[in-house]
Amino acid sequence: MNNDKKSIIILGGGTAGWITANLMATNWQDKGFDITLVESPDIGIIGVGEGSTPPLKGFMDTIGVEESEWMPECNATYKVGITFRDWSTKPGFTQYVHPFLAQPDQFTVPAFFHNSFLRRKGIDLEGHPDHFFLATELIKQKLAPVTPENFPFEIAYGYHFDSGLLGKFLARTAAKKGVKYKTAKVTDALLDPQGNIDCLKTAEGETLKADLYVDCSGFRGQLIQQVLKVPFQSCAESLFNDSAVVFPTEQEGDFGPHTISTALKYGWAWKIPLTNRNGNGYVYSSGFVDDDKAETEFRQYLGLLDSDVEARRLKFKVGRVEQHWAKNCLAVGLSQGFIEPLEATALDMVQETVVRFIEAYNNGNHTDKFRSEFNDRISARFDAVRDYIVCHYRITSRTDTDYWIANGSNEKISPSLRSILMAWMAGKNITDELLDQKLDVYFPNVSWNCLLTGKGIYPAQEQLRPGNEMAHQYNVDELREFIRRCALNFRPHLEQLESLRQ
Repeated sequence: MNNDKKSIIILGGGTAGWITANLMATNWQDKGFDITLVESPDIGIIGVGEGSTPPLKGFMDTIGVEESEWMPECNATYKVGITFRDWSTKPGFTQYVHPFLAQPDQFTVPAFFHNSFLRRKGIDLEGHPDHFFLATELIKQKLAPVTPENFPFEIAYGYHFDSGLLGKFLARTAAKKGVKYKTAKVTDALLDPQGNIDCLKTAEGETLKADLYVDCSGFRGQLIQQVLKVPFQSCAESLFNDSAVVFPTEQEGDFGPHTISTALKYGWAWKIPLTNRNGNGYVYSSGFVDDDKAETEFRQYLGLLDSDVEARRLKFKVGRVEQHWAKNCLAVGLSQGFIEPLEATALDMVQETVVRFIEAYNNGNHTDKFRSEFNDRISARFDAVRDYIVCHYRITSRTDTDYWIANGSNEKISPSLRSILMAWMAGKNITDELLDQKLDVYFPNVSWNCLLTGKGIYPAQEQLRPGNEMAHQYNVDELREFIRRCALNFRPHLEQLESLRQ
């Protein structure tokens, strides 16, 4: 391998910048790489990405950080899934949990697949996903997903956290790994004759030079989009939301380990429990409702119509850049693209981008030999996540506003998603479709099944008929008892969080 020392400048802090810095330092600190993060004192961070998927735990393990070190400092809580409310109007399906998987689910998922498949064929079987997963029981009983020594099964879980505090914690962690920090406002970048970034110019009159530049400048895409002119592919035709209003509320006390996503008139609201407060946000489309009306609706929903709590308003664009690694610049985080916060995939995309870049850069002896393959891989992941998110809206049964009607009838969906939905509606096993499209590595088969069954995409109740003995081979009451007994091994959520502080 080419062991020449490389210099790297990461433009922008925030969670994306500091995750990048920590991963690169962890992988390359023994190679003599010089890593500097440059952050402007005048540019704040978005700071509302307060939920994660299970890979964040893997990231913390990789950089050598224990939960007791970071969670109390970041007011963090556990997360085993997302509860969706009012996305569907179908009787019995107005709420469901999209769970993170646990090893004990291996004993119950076959029954879920069996029942849901036959229900689509018209057999009257229990097909709601909430009856088949341990995560749903942990949410119901408000239990933490940390397994005791005498329960030899793995439980996948993510976290909720204060993104501002997490960024500060990761900055301190990166410093211990040798990452340098510089406060400066980058105003320009110069290119060399080959079109690579040669150096950065700052408002303070400095010239900053490196071999590799990482753009973590947020939606501005200061290097990847503004300097290198990499085109941005919008997906606004399939995802209408482009705005959000956010503000905190007091923590009520006891709470479960889940994010709550509630559909409203022109989008959806999140509720994210931290130890010191709740994070709340309303993601909506400005094409269907103006900002003032959206904020009023949200305040009314929260019972805070007369409250003086100040709201933050955000605008975002949905889509991705055509190349995540262009010339000698890697885009990470919002600079490379954004789908929307519905399934909390943003940090997962950050991690995947950086980990796969490190892999490609190492395999290419610190050259751009595998840049094309890397770009294809990350773009495929973006597009797969996009389709999964779009599916939430496309299969809606809500018709109470023009927003939901437009979503439910939107034909601007990808051929990939169209094939999945056609297979489902035809009563086919969508496992084959997902495998053919190589999509199971992004959102697994069980997630797609939870999404479609949870929103009640089944024949109407009056169309169902009794099944034979083979159809009823699984006893749902026995499965529920198995899950209940598994849950006896877990501590209350608040009790587990308190133990981290001791």
